[in-house]
Amino acid sequence: MNERFSASTLKNPLLPDEVIFSEKGVTFKERKVFRSSENFVFYNDIAGVEIDSGIFFSTIRIKARAREQEILIQNFVKSDARKIKDLILERAKH
Repeated sequence: MNERFSASTLKNPLLPDEVIFSEKGVTFKERKVFRSSENFVFYNDIAGVEIDSGIFFSTIRIKARAREQEILIQNFVKSDARKIKDLILERAKH
C-alpha cells in the first residue's frame, strides 16, 4: 500500500520533492537547499487537491482542513501529478 512518487530531478537533481502514501495518510516532503519540510496529513483531513500545470511540470497544492497554508510540492511530471491527485481523492472518500 505504500506508494512513493518523486518529483523530476531535472530542476532539482539532488533534492526532489516526494509524496509518500500510507494506510492512514500521505506524507509530503518538500526539499530545498537550506531547509526541508515534511508534512503528514490524514486522508480525511484533506479538503482539496489542485494541480497547476506548466509545459513540462506540475505543482500540486494540498488544502488541509486544520492548516491555514496549503502544502505545495513541485516539479512533478503531469501524469504523476494526476495519479497523486486521484489517489488522494480516492482514499479521502473512505
